[in-house]
Amino acid sequence: MSAAPLVGYSSSGSEDESEDGRQTRPEDGSHRRGQSPLPRQRFPVPDSVLNMFPGTEEVPEDDSTKHGGRVRTFPHERGNWATHVYVPYEAKEEFLDLLDVLLPHAQTYVPRLVRMEAFHLSLSQSVVLRHHWILPFVQALKARMASFQRFFFTANQVKIYTNQEKTRTFIGLEVTSGHAQFLDLVSEVDRVMEEFDLTTFYQDPSFHLSLAWCVGDARLQLEGQCLQELQAIVDGFEDAEVLLRVHIEQVRCKSGNKFFSMPLK
Repeated sequence: MSAAPLVGYSSSGSEDESEDGRQTRPEDGSHRRGQSPLPRQRFPVPDSVLNMFPGTEEVPEDDSTKHGGRVRTFPHERGNWATHVYVPYEAKEEFLDLLDVLLPHAQTYVPRLVRMEAFHLSLSQSVVLRHHWILPFVQALKARMASFQRFFFTANQVKIYTNQEKTRTFIGLEVTSGHAQFLDLVSEVDRVMEEFDLTTFYQDPSFHLSLAWCVGDARLQLEGQCLQELQAIVDGFEDAEVLLRVHIEQVRCKSGNKFFSMPLK
């Protein structure tokens, strides 16, 4: 929380201000007209009051233990909003049933894996927007998305991912059909990113739906035997082909704690 400056206010409206900006009080009989008033004694401000208004702005504490050990990709700065463009996925009961089989099996290899709280497919990297640019950015996105047709995609290929810093590992389902349409979506999002001088998406991206994650680089434990077994679970799951075929109806943008929806045509 930013510190407010300690400023002085007049205690009543009975004071008059002289032309040079100094304040004078009406005669109160404490000295005769023509005589210099006695100097007022100034008392020091107690330390307990001064400590309420630190001279420097308080920097938010970045405690990774409060959010599962995740580390910020970029430092927090007041007025900067982390922004992300993505396709949301509303998990149905059958999808969660599949996850209830996949995750415990993966946890036999990496016990610290946890389920994602929400599911999506990214169309942008996480970028930083100044607060006053959020609405213009979203309006530009909506204009780009307005003529884009809805489409189906399938995500049924288990794959292991890490973030760029290798501080987090993800188990995901890679898109195996609908890839071209995702590239077209990213192309539109990238144009908006360029308008605002922001980082565009990855070259040759692997579009995917993240299922679970853990802190650290766990590729060595998850790739190979574990990956083959997870793929066998997906391939053998009842109605997996229908379950993992998804209809995209909208694109969303999350900026800080604000969400914006952009329906497709």
